[in-house]
Amino acid sequence: MRDQPDSSKRPARKRLTADDWADAALAALSEGGLGGVAVETLAARLGTTKGSFYWHFTNRDALVAAALARWEELSTERIIQAMEAAEPDPADRLRALLHGAIASATTDALEVRLLAAADHPDVTAALARVTERRVGYLAHLFELLGFPPPEARRRGLLAYTSYVGHAQLTQAVPGSVPADAGYLATVMTALLRR
Repeated sequence: MRDQPDSSKRPARKRLTADDWADAALAALSEGGLGGVAVETLAARLGTTKGSFYWHFTNRDALVAAALARWEELSTERIIQAMEAAEPDPADRLRALLHGAIASATTDALEVRLLAAADHPDVTAALARVTERRVGYLAHLFELLGFPPPEARRRGLLAYTSYVGHAQLTQAVPGSVPADAGYLATVMTALLRR
């Protein structure tokens, strides 16, 4: 009779969570767009089976929705919370937000890929929510800096569209937008000018 392997000696496999799957979907989306989110490919990447996927999600659309919710949480809400907790000065908070956003735009194509997939209804809805939250937060910072609400909103929108344009150009034409501190200083000067 053949000896059976002792299962107690095998390392325990980490049980994957829905967030693990959502994070893997976001990575795939960043690399290959919405079409890159394929269950079998993600299962292989995560070292598991499709059964794990179906434990958490009913179908691919449910995974895409979870990934978009995860993106909203990580890329907007947690960043805003961290800024609120770490930086009391609204001008420094604005500068730190723009610096972080511009730095991430050069290395992460996720937001550009999401913009390219804006014809998907779930992506459209997520982009609308994130845009409103981000522009609203930026407008709030401009109000704290003394701008009246309508002007604060315009400046918040200008700051956000500057970031989106920067992200698009950085991904589409690498090297076309300066990556130095002088560029950010110029943007900040324009945004804060009365």
